[in-house]
Amino acid sequence: MAKIVLGIGASHTTLMNTQWDKVDHLKEAHCFRDALVEAGRVLTEASPDVVIILGSNHFRGYWLDMMPAFSMGVGEVKSAGEHGTPSGQQPTDEVTALALCSSLVSQNFDLAFSTQLAVDHGISHAIQWIVGEGKIPIVPLVINCFAPPLPSLARCLALGEALGRAIDSLPSQLRVAVIATGGLSHSLPFPDWRSPKSEDDRFLVDSWRHGRDRWSVYEKRRREIVVNAPARINEEFDRMILQDIESGSLGSLPDRVNELSLVATAGNGANEIRAWLTLAAATQHRPGRVLCYAPVAQWLTGMAVALIE
Repeated sequence: MAKIVLGIGASHTTLMNTQWDKVDHLKEAHCFRDALVEAGRVLTEASPDVVIILGSNHFRGYWLDMMPAFSMGVGEVKSAGEHGTPSGQQPTDEVTALALCSSLVSQNFDLAFSTQLAVDHGISHAIQWIVGEGKIPIVPLVINCFAPPLPSLARCLALGEALGRAIDSLPSQLRVAVIATGGLSHSLPFPDWRSPKSEDDRFLVDSWRHGRDRWSVYEKRRREIVVNAPARINEEFDRMILQDIESGSLGSLPDRVNELSLVATAGNGANEIRAWLTLAAATQHRPGRVLCYAPVAQWLTGMAVALIE
């Protein structure tokens, strides 16, 4: 029977690749980067055969022409390579991926799958900074966090429970690591596509509708909109989440916070906490250990790295 040997939760940002010179003087930026390196070291010591990466999509692999709540790569996985993140084909374990997908479907999760999955930094940032490019096969599980209607927090918790059972049922002695990437508090200038309000909103929604195969047409302005957004970090919320990770009580979050209050409290980027919820449930809510918390305004985000060992 396969077993989970390590869980890792880690925030992501491409700004640490493209604008490191602006934060090199900040100890909190170094804290986060060093924690990613430490998580990678612990992952190497755990010797997993495969790494399941739970992350979001930032309108690079999925678009408004087809936006599943949950989707898994069961074949080729290609990374977009935006802003210094890994590019091109990534090593995968197709047999394990298909077995996990089949198990989740048998547990009444109507999971989308792809034999040619395209991912962005919502998956590849973890490859770059924790897993290491080309070192360990991955199985990506993408959670819709930015194109409402979103899967509920409770449904993501149930997904993690089902994923844990799916891993247990694998017919092998596989050593499995699970990484959740995204969050914590931050606010991206991503509008609700159903009701854009400004000219920038309408531009972004148009890019999400028509960007497939035409992304270069939109990228320059889109990047300017994101980079110039004001920071909105809620340290109190972030520390609450990390305390929940340390105590193994993150599973109670859906009873304490609904989707509307989550965004109002911690920004739309906090929707990525869905990946952390899924991780916590998959690892049976074992207590974790926080390596670093760093509210970095230059990266717009409350950055954190935690281990579940």
